[in-house]
Amino acid sequence: MIIIVNGKQLEIEKPATAEKLIKQLNYQDQRIALEVNEMIIPKSQHGEFALNENDQIEIIKAVGGG
Repeated sequence: MIIIVNGKQLEIEKPATAEKLIKQLNYQDQRIALEVNEMIIPKSQHGEFALNENDQIEIIKAVGGG
């Protein structure tokens, strides 16, 4: 299945969840915001949120500092 992550095509296995994608991209231990098709997905829903063909996904890493 092909999805778009931060503007680039990515092939992932079906069935796919947001949590699986985050692990595949090695973001599981980082503070991130996840948006799928212009909708923010809360962290509490990552494990159950199903991804579909051609989903547009944005992953934003939180950066601390002052």
